[in-house]
Amino acid sequence: MSDDQQTNIPEEFLSGYVPSEHESLIHELWETSGMYNPDTCIEKGVTEADAEPFSIVLPPPNVTGTLHSGHAMMLAIEDTMVRYQRMLGKRTLWIPGTDHAAISTEAIVVKQLKKEKTTKFKIGREAFMERVNDYAKQSQNTIVSQTKKMGASLDWSREAFTLDTDREKAVFTAFKTMYDDGLIYRGDRIVNWDPKGQTTVSDDEVNREEATTKFYYFSYGPFTIGTARPETKFADKYIIVHPGDERYEQYEHMQTFDIEWINGPIIATLIKDEAAKPELGTGAMTITPWHSQVDFELAEKYDLPKEQIIDFYGKLLPIAGEFKGMKIDDARDKIVAKLDEKGLLVKVDEKYVHQKALSERTKAVIEPQVMKQWWIDVNKPLEKRDNKSLKELMLESVGSGSVDILPDRFEKIYYNWIENLRDWNISRQIWYGHQVPVWYNNDETMVSFNSPGDGWVQDTDTLDTWFSSGLWTFSTLGWPEETSDLKTYHPTSVLETGHDIIFFWVARMILMSTYLLDEVPFKTVYMHGMVLDKNGKKMSKSNPETAVDPLHAVEEFGADALRMAMLVGVGPGQDVSLGDEKIKAYKKFANKIWNATRFVLENVSDVHIEEKPSLDKQHEQYIASWHTLLAEITEEMNDYKLYLVAEKLYHQFWHEFADKVIEECKDNMNESAQYTLLYLLTEQIKALHPFMPFLTEAIWQKLPAQLRNGHDILMVTRWPDCQ
Repeated sequence: MSDDQQTNIPEEFLSGYVPSEHESLIHELWETSGMYNPDTCIEKGVTEADAEPFSIVLPPPNVTGTLHSGHAMMLAIEDTMVRYQRMLGKRTLWIPGTDHAAISTEAIVVKQLKKEKTTKFKIGREAFMERVNDYAKQSQNTIVSQTKKMGASLDWSREAFTLDTDREKAVFTAFKTMYDDGLIYRGDRIVNWDPKGQTTVSDDEVNREEATTKFYYFSYGPFTIGTARPETKFADKYIIVHPGDERYEQYEHMQTFDIEWINGPIIATLIKDEAAKPELGTGAMTITPWHSQVDFELAEKYDLPKEQIIDFYGKLLPIAGEFKGMKIDDARDKIVAKLDEKGLLVKVDEKYVHQKALSERTKAVIEPQVMKQWWIDVNKPLEKRDNKSLKELMLESVGSGSVDILPDRFEKIYYNWIENLRDWNISRQIWYGHQVPVWYNNDETMVSFNSPGDGWVQDTDTLDTWFSSGLWTFSTLGWPEETSDLKTYHPTSVLETGHDIIFFWVARMILMSTYLLDEVPFKTVYMHGMVLDKNGKKMSKSNPETAVDPLHAVEEFGADALRMAMLVGVGPGQDVSLGDEKIKAYKKFANKIWNATRFVLENVSDVHIEEKPSLDKQHEQYIASWHTLLAEITEEMNDYKLYLVAEKLYHQFWHEFADKVIEECKDNMNESAQYTLLYLLTEQIKALHPFMPFLTEAIWQKLPAQLRNGHDILMVTRWPDCQ
């Protein structure tokens, strides 16, 4: 290498690749270019105005959160998809946004007020909302800043918030449309009540944890019944047995019995119904309609009375007699002791294993309660949709192939959940969120965006966060207005999200879009798995030695190394074990690419890629092999097999290009070798860009102008040609 050639090497290449020296500058280059915005790409001529659109919405992270490993994986996958599609020349839009996360955001501010020795009720709704909005805005700025550190090429000019003015209009329009069509109704039904959060939560926001408790058997007239919750049995006056259970064939349906019970004698009635399971216990059960979903449905079926036993704070009501006002956990043993004194305790199973229902947000034990709430009817036939119900529309969307779920094993899970779907409780007893747009004036009720006038009082409840999130694919594109964005980019091309919210969010978006727009919200659903620690266990903040902080990983190893560690070999729905050693390995790969680039630039003189010389046979073979691989990975990228492509590009660059091609060319650096090295380097840098955007853009910016062929920014350079 001559001194002249040495001076042509950018100074940065004289040392190893240090991500922190490049990433902030590269990100600033991308943002100031405006190329995240597809409209700017069209204006600047890098995208054809009639190009095929590709669109995706970012699953909005909660404003309360900071970037965690799950977010990082989501961003790595989605940004890789988006950068690839942009390099294909498509009209590519990735919409950012954040979720107001009503329950958790309100809970944080309530705790802050508690430390200040006050409450939201003391300061009032208006002042409380100002306080929560200030907190949310501050947190929103934090999560946005952290998102950018992952290299996410989101169009920030279209940033949305689930509680902003445009989304508020969309929520009201959706509510009124569904209300006018008879889909939204107010009624007394059983809900999941969180006694700690003092609000209802959906079935999807209830975690089931295996627990061991006692199971009690009691004499109930001529029957023996079993229960783990004797504190709910004060008003039980109906016994259910299966009509085919031979043990009870001598008794008649609706036969009555005089029975001694907790607080004295009662008259009980026998009902024969298939809801009873002969194989469970004695096959006989009493029902508590106010505090059990199954029992509530039986009470509805037979028009039975329902009576509340436990209040909304988890304490027993006057019906419990001397146990009134006691917390249920404190009262249980005392109630059992009383039944034992009456000679009604048959036996106790000390090790009964069951699924305990806990609120996902507060960890409180869920107490089913009957409450007057707002609901969405999922079974009502819809005239405007060929008399199909919301449930049928949701099943049809996936069953017809209009929505493709990756991996396909989640389709069965989706079907099973939808087939068993109950009406959706959409009201919450909190202040932060979209307030239910219903107003009351004595016996009158009106749905209105603003107050209808004097004397009207708005419903104090807010809507379930998932109601606004369910509109996300089209509310972010301007709906209910018929905008050009909505026409161009909806349905979106793909939704990428964690498999744990297939019910929370995916199903609800399909529900909202098929009903309101008569089209699916997306064509493909790509489910990613969980990020586990290096030992294959769930990451825990309480064990920082095994948990990976993505922000720390970016600072220490670079965003590209973290992205590759989360992508290579990790298919849709597959969990990934992540530790510093794995990320460090891809930091070494980044250095390998950097050093290989330096070698090529040091050893190649004035060669133009567009002027292909006569090549040696071996060099022709190297390029032909690359074209074969390129055709293969291009097809796999189109099929969202990012995990395969990332792995193949890693092996191609390290083991094929660096270890074989470069080493072979060292012995004879003729024109053929120089062309081959330059061509393969630039083509591989392009192909690696969606996966390792910072490193590849940093290299691209240092390449001689003739190698960049007029493309100043790699991000909008075309994907390599297989020919």
